[in-house]
Amino acid sequence: MKKIVFIVIGVVVVAAIVTLTIVRAQAGYTKVMTAKVVRQELVSTVSGTGQIKPKTYVNIGAEALGRITHLYVKEGDHVHEGQRLATLENIQQQANVTGQKAAIAAAKTDVAAAIAAVKTQEAAVAHAKADLVQKKLDYERAQALYKAQVMSKQDFDAKKAAYDTDVATLAQAEAGVTQARAQTASARAHMNTQVASLAANVNAYQKTIATAPFDGIVTNLPVREGETVVPGIQDTNGSVLMTLADVSVITAEVKVDETDIVNVALGQPADVTVDAIPGKVFKGHVTEVGDQALLRSTGLATSQTTSGQEEAKDFKVVITLDYPTDDLKPGLSTTAKIITATRDNALVIPIQALVMRDPNAKPGDVQAATHDPTQDPHEKQGVFVLRQEKGKLRAHFVPVSTGITGTTNIQVLSGLKAGDEIVTGTFSVLRDMKNDALVKRDNTPPAQNQQSNSDSSSS
Repeated sequence: MKKIVFIVIGVVVVAAIVTLTIVRAQAGYTKVMTAKVVRQELVSTVSGTGQIKPKTYVNIGAEALGRITHLYVKEGDHVHEGQRLATLENIQQQANVTGQKAAIAAAKTDVAAAIAAVKTQEAAVAHAKADLVQKKLDYERAQALYKAQVMSKQDFDAKKAAYDTDVATLAQAEAGVTQARAQTASARAHMNTQVASLAANVNAYQKTIATAPFDGIVTNLPVREGETVVPGIQDTNGSVLMTLADVSVITAEVKVDETDIVNVALGQPADVTVDAIPGKVFKGHVTEVGDQALLRSTGLATSQTTSGQEEAKDFKVVITLDYPTDDLKPGLSTTAKIITATRDNALVIPIQALVMRDPNAKPGDVQAATHDPTQDPHEKQGVFVLRQEKGKLRAHFVPVSTGITGTTNIQVLSGLKAGDEIVTGTFSVLRDMKNDALVKRDNTPPAQNQQSNSDSSSS
């Protein structure tokens, strides 16, 4: 019996010695989560939220005062360029056009008559010229006979009078041509005046008929037949007949945070998702990047407000969808992920592994990470790299330079190589970790640790 007691006591003593040895061996060690530096493809993205919009849309406004007599479309209808959309009351305008066309027809008749008068006068001139030639010859012969004293004075005077009469007749006929041509020009001017009046009347008539400026879809129809509309007052009841959108080109208009907009450029690819169409991704590319900052609280451009209050700002970015579908409706909420950069075979580490430290400080002098290098100009970004030294695992701070940032990883340009093991957490450990600290790997997920601790407490 005593022998058994001594054996039990011996086992307990040995167990106590082993436990004490393990505890002492682990004293001064910090449990850390680790990961390896790896090479992989890295994609940097910028996100923005907004809504689906057609690239081209117009409000078809009322151009005349009057009652709507016909609406030829309804909301959601597809229309073609030039198609009649609506008609306003236009009896007076149509009558003006008809009357003006009749006046033009009469003016054309006057012009034709004036042209005929010109031709008549020109014929009279030709006849007078022919007569004058004959009378001139007779007069010249009479002069010769009269000088030879073979013609009486009376006959000579008759020939001369006939010649002078034809000269006067020709002058009168030429004056008649000039007068007829002037009357023709006047008739043409009157006709041009009537044509101009017709153009004005036709324009007034056409303003009572709304037509589609391009192929598209009627997305809004706020009026009904029988209502009276008024022109020239936008955004008021009765001023807009309907909204027409060209859905052949669909865009996602999103707002991007001011800290990310510097990375966005024209032509960058983007993945667009729509809340109303879950599980589907629409491919697109950036076609517009806004230059004006928009206040997040009001949506107004900074140039439109005099408020000096500092607040978050966004920039408008327009993404044109490469292959839109008919189920994309204007106004649907959307989220866009813009791919700003891609690196193949990049050296990457988890973002949370980055800390700020002074690499020249002594182990006992290193302060907690501030993440603000302006507070200490000597601080640099880096990571803690694990190194085995004399049988002990230590974490050494190594400065690194970084490149593009992905969703959870960041590119390392210098300071590390593939296969290096670095400290990735936890946050509370990294916040206070000193250079050259003794560490112990513990890559058990925090949730499992908490569950284990909870189970132990329950036991």
